[in-house]
Amino acid sequence: MRACIDEMAFRGLPALALSTAAGARAVVTLQGAQLVSWAPPGSEDRLWVSERAVVDGSAPLRGGVPVCFPQFATLGPLPRHGLLRTRQWELAGSRCGDDYALVILRCTDDEASRALWPHRFAIELAIGIENSRLDLELEVDNCGSASFTFTAALHSYLRVAEVEETRLEGLHGFDYRDATAGNRVKRDSGDALLIEGETDRVYREVDCPLLLREYTRSLGINSEGFTDVVIWNPWEKRCAELPDMAPGDFRRMLCVEAAVAEQPVSLAPGEGWWGRQTLIAL
Repeated sequence: MRACIDEMAFRGLPALALSTAAGARAVVTLQGAQLVSWAPPGSEDRLWVSERAVVDGSAPLRGGVPVCFPQFATLGPLPRHGLLRTRQWELAGSRCGDDYALVILRCTDDEASRALWPHRFAIELAIGIENSRLDLELEVDNCGSASFTFTAALHSYLRVAEVEETRLEGLHGFDYRDATAGNRVKRDSGDALLIEGETDRVYREVDCPLLLREYTRSLGINSEGFTDVVIWNPWEKRCAELPDMAPGDFRRMLCVEAAVAEQPVSLAPGEGWWGRQTLIAL
């Protein structure tokens, strides 16, 4: 049996299901080009999506891998995390082989986006699965006659068995901006990052792979093009304030995001940019 791509519904939202002959699986919604499921062969889902996620199109889905563009978080005048999370994307291409499946989703500017951000753009997200590997590649093109700058992220919600028992390795020695401490800049000095309270950090200029360890499994995390790594967990108090998360959900997820947040990307007319995040189940 070859890999395949099928139309389906995810909690009522139009979606595409990817699968390989070896048993890898993934699901991406057309709303927001949001990857909402990824399971390597013989494994449970490695992405977390809230059971309380809004699925009527009125708000972004909580979980999976939201695409943040052209603004990350509140670093600018636009809505939080930009303009694309509730937009409908189009299937721009797909390929299947004996051991892989790939889809490319595309979104472009329109009158509604230009009313908030007056620039012409085309953005594509390629999602590929192969054995125990997931690749997400974001490509941005400036299609207008004026330069623009942007920040962006692949806001990956990783599923964990117990967040307090996880160890994230690879961030030792890197500076980070800590939003839970008034955006003070600090330097990571630990052998591993342990999540023991609300965590909201932007690590700068991270140029090495990361390793998320928990119990009997690990997840390798690597990025290219994206210069920063965002680590987020709302912990108990903040989680209780979010209507689309259940009280204990913070224990089952950790966001490890590939981002360009601290230094915006500048694109001249006709120029493009790309960034990739790769997850490997170990």
